[in-house]
Amino acid sequence: MGQFSFKSSGVTAQTSPANNITQTPPVIGILTPLSLGTSDLLRTSSDLATQMADNLRNLIQTNWGERLGKYDYGANLRPLLVNMVALDDFDSKAITAIKNAVARWMPYVELVDFLSTTDTAGKLTKGIAQVSITITYNIPSLGVKDKKIRVTLYAL
Repeated sequence: MGQFSFKSSGVTAQTSPANNITQTPPVIGILTPLSLGTSDLLRTSSDLATQMADNLRNLIQTNWGERLGKYDYGANLRPLLVNMVALDDFDSKAITAIKNAVARWMPYVELVDFLSTTDTAGKLTKGIAQVSITITYNIPSLGVKDKKIRVTLYAL
């Protein structure tokens, strides 16, 4: 048998470099619109509430036929915007479309309040009318209460 010294067997736990590593929170998803991130290639979220807000905004802005493989994904508000001038009940139809889309694709979101404003005479950057929709929502499973999201749509 040979002789072995324990002093040369390795580093003790108190001086181990592995104890000095800071843990970063896990990436949950990529935020939209796509842009370059600071630590990752793209801007990402590590918070479920932030990712759910981004997913809800995308659901509201998506029209049927725009999501590959899921034709009926989205709130499908474009047909309402095309006929917005002729519709007296734009708000009620938009609320119904958003409520149906959320119930089907994001059932864990509770819609609380809906507010829309229309601008047809202002200095518009594109289109003939601008509709801003502000939605207040809750996500009980995450403890999110009275969070607001604003979506701007243009009638072309």
